[in-house]
Amino acid sequence: MSRIGNAPISLPKGVELQVSDKNLVTAKGPKGELHQEINPAIKVAVQEGQVLLTRSTEQKQHRALHGLYRALINNMVKGVSEGYNIELELVGVGYRATAKGQLLELSLGYSHNVAFELPKEVKFETKAERGQTPRILLASHDKQLLGQVVAKITSLRKPEPYKGKGIKVIGRQYRRKAGKTASK
Repeated sequence: MSRIGNAPISLPKGVELQVSDKNLVTAKGPKGELHQEINPAIKVAVQEGQVLLTRSTEQKQHRALHGLYRALINNMVKGVSEGYNIELELVGVGYRATAKGQLLELSLGYSHNVAFELPKEVKFETKAERGQTPRILLASHDKQLLGQVVAKITSLRKPEPYKGKGIKVIGRQYRRKAGKTASK
């Protein structure tokens, strides 16, 4: 029995969910529109402002897909109604971020600046206040796309465990190591 898959998804006001014949779920809301293809073994029904998912059999794969698609549809509904925000922090001497249209230009201690083109679905802004580390605020209605963009940006300069330098996601914990100590 899937506890996640059996939980109903409540639709907030202004969000419309449609299920086509070809197992395509479309969510429309104030923030945008998202599509998700569903496995034919999972049935999606919209009843009285709630979305219910059922599976055809009790096979292990179908039980796993039941919870997966419920989580994906829930993320779609939350994304088109509220949206998702992630804040990045650039920790390091001379690390900077500037915005030029949909182009994010990063100065990360390399011999050259790194230019990163963001998809049009992702809105962003940079903050550089005196006495604080530079920050990048990312927002989108698509949680998967936002996660991929954050992973790409953080891979440009991964946080290292000794000094803590790199691009960090605010709210995420990073492992720190003590380093060498004098033995005498």
